[in-house]
Amino acid sequence: MVSAAFVGLTAWPSQAATPVANGVYTLASGSSGKCVTVSGAGKTDGTVLTQLACDSAAGEQQFRVVSQNGAYGLVNVNSGKCVDVPNYSSDTGVQLWQWTCGASTNQTWTLTPSSTTDRYLLKSNFNGLCVSNKDGSTSGGNPIVQEPCSDIARMQWRFNPTTGTPTPTATSTGSTVTVAADGTGQYRTVQAAIDAVPSNNTTRRVITIKPGTYREIVTLDKPYVTLRGTGSSPSSTLIVNNRSAYTSGTSGSFTVRVTGKEAVLTNLTVSNDFDENSTPDGHQAVALRVDGDRSQLINVRVLGDQDTFLLGSDSARTYVKNSYVEGTTDFIFGSGTAVFDNCDIYEKRSTGGTMTAASTPATKTYGFLFYKSRITGAGKNNTNLGRPWRADAQVLYRESSLSAAIKTSQPWTDMSSNSWKNARFFEYKNTGSGATVNSNRPQMSDSQAANYTPQKYLAGSDGWNPVY
Repeated sequence: MVSAAFVGLTAWPSQAATPVANGVYTLASGSSGKCVTVSGAGKTDGTVLTQLACDSAAGEQQFRVVSQNGAYGLVNVNSGKCVDVPNYSSDTGVQLWQWTCGASTNQTWTLTPSSTTDRYLLKSNFNGLCVSNKDGSTSGGNPIVQEPCSDIARMQWRFNPTTGTPTPTATSTGSTVTVAADGTGQYRTVQAAIDAVPSNNTTRRVITIKPGTYREIVTLDKPYVTLRGTGSSPSSTLIVNNRSAYTSGTSGSFTVRVTGKEAVLTNLTVSNDFDENSTPDGHQAVALRVDGDRSQLINVRVLGDQDTFLLGSDSARTYVKNSYVEGTTDFIFGSGTAVFDNCDIYEKRSTGGTMTAASTPATKTYGFLFYKSRITGAGKNNTNLGRPWRADAQVLYRESSLSAAIKTSQPWTDMSSNSWKNARFFEYKNTGSGATVNSNRPQMSDSQAANYTPQKYLAGSDGWNPVY
């Protein structure tokens, strides 16, 4: 296990203590003495954080410190949700809220000892801003916000332990391990770290991956596992292989396959670098295959040529946020449900190609949604938005920017005997030079679009809503 970030610190006087993984604390402001609370003891996503007079028995004021992403998450005991930066905002003064835990960077905090010996600064791993009691107010109900970090009272926090908090030790017993090809982590390969997770795992396990190239086949077959690159960008951590349909069949050519439920991949690249000139046929080569339900890809790059990204299971839902996918032909395909939110989708062949090949079952309402994304390519007026692998394929490009690479007169095309005209292909309020409207480009009405939001695509029967 990784060493805790707090080793070498002494316990605070009085009630305060050195925070440790799995400890439960109230967080008292250095400027007011009041504690962070979830407003109204709310249990829903988006409930804001304020301060109130400290009550160590109140669950809405108790936060569990959990190891994640090389730093820490803060889980409210009453709601089970995490302290979160709203909508990945980098704006000063934004009030923090709680949201369903996803081990994402906007729910990850670095705790730095303050110059005042019994307090800490809480710095966001996403935007570098610090948790603050707005204006240093002593009023109950005052907002808890994010501001540029400064070692001043309103940004200094005391961690007061509640009943059952463990005694600090030099080594964390949390659920974060590190993969490093150079031997400086617990494991040298990603697969070895996954194999060490119990098959009946019931808690979030974070596998951090140091920068480097990991040429291996990875099968993420355990539930509740996060794979997180620790480099400065997704390109710093590369998982890559070069299998193709020629040797492994299309569905078996993956570099990474996700079958465990509630997987999270963040800040890394998954690639298939198969050379199409190396075989006479079988050029399909999957980089990432997702079959596990409720998967999330945050700030990830998925790279390949033909058949790059396979959403392989009828019953699987995948949320892709702030990510990049590139390829040549049918490079986003399959029968799963997927939302691409604020993503870049790139046709890299200058002669163009087809971006999607959905095989949505007729019984499913939702297939692929590209939402507020950027759809671009290396060519001009030669790239199709999609073709139907199954006759009832469903794809919607919504409120996205379509570049001049997209065929303007007819961006959808047939596949074998499946006609694009019989598929469920739509656009809605797109912009850009590739976003013209004509009889070959079905547009959703406002009333239809109300039922084709990211939340609707992903809700399923259990109400899953990872969208932020």
